[in-house]
Amino acid sequence: MSDPFRYRVYWEDTDAGGVVYHARYLAFFERARSDWLLALGFPQVEMRERDNRLFAVSRMDIEFLKPARLEDELDVTVDVEQFRAATVVFGQRMFRADGQLLARASVRAACLAADSFRPARFPARLQQALKTLTTE
Repeated sequence: MSDPFRYRVYWEDTDAGGVVYHARYLAFFERARSDWLLALGFPQVEMRERDNRLFAVSRMDIEFLKPARLEDELDVTVDVEQFRAATVVFGQRMFRADGQLLARASVRAACLAADSFRPARFPARLQQALKTLTTE
């Protein structure tokens, strides 16, 4: 499992009862994937400008196990479960800082040419990184 990225739950993430609204889980998972790419040395703006590549989520399955609440600290992990020439499947988990598993997601993302939005191979450097990180 990857090292987690830590985020705090704010009012804007919750419903009137102080529980994280279900759609906000997507934002936490997205932040972690973006931070993960950045930590690997692949800033998305640079990939768009230099490599003409961007990513689009094509499928996401989420299992909600326990509620996250206002002011919780969340640890979100990102793991590469499958990797193909132009798609990657991430396994993600969200934990409360005390270790309680709150949600898990399977996220399929497609690599696209930024100028045409057509499927395109990952840049060679990123392909190498993904191959070494794949858990399949």
